[in-house]
Amino acid sequence: MSPPRIRRRRATDLDGCVAALADVHRVDRYPLNWPAEPHRWLREPHPTRAWVAVDAAGTIVGHVAVRRLPDAADEPLVGPTAEVSRLFVAPAARGLALGSALLGRARHWADARGLRLVLEVVADSPAAVALYERTGWRCTGTGTASWTAPDGSPVPLRRYTARSEATPAIAARRRASRAAASRSSAGSTTSTS
Repeated sequence: MSPPRIRRRRATDLDGCVAALADVHRVDRYPLNWPAEPHRWLREPHPTRAWVAVDAAGTIVGHVAVRRLPDAADEPLVGPTAEVSRLFVAPAARGLALGSALLGRARHWADARGLRLVLEVVADSPAAVALYERTGWRCTGTGTASWTAPDGSPVPLRRYTARSEATPAIAARRRASRAAASRSSAGSTTSTS
């Protein structure tokens, strides 16, 4: 049996993603509150990039999304940041290290763009917390979600930051290259007749 492969998510994948998500919710209660519109929940908050894990039969068995966050004016030294969200692996595909592989794909993508990765996880999700810590994420704080649990109680969160796999020098060269390209194209004009 060949291991699932990871590829970019397509619009036609959403039905399969929702089916896998329903299995995850049934087993793990993730997401804590089942969304009224699960297709929309997967498309929001408008990911910059999303990937799926697909088994040999073409069934979607995992998902992760990343979205670029606006630069924080009050934290200029932090640098460009993206957030990991909507990570799940179908119960039938567990034990294949797909969670780690999906996170690895997101980290590789972010490192290639000089982006720092962050995420939030429900604090009482021991399997998710263990995955993040096992794969090199560092807990940077705690907080309370802006939404509530199904019973109306507050939801405690843990915030994590990924340790970059790219060296700081590589990330700095990428940022400098993008800045130079932006400056050189700023004065150009295009006319059409």
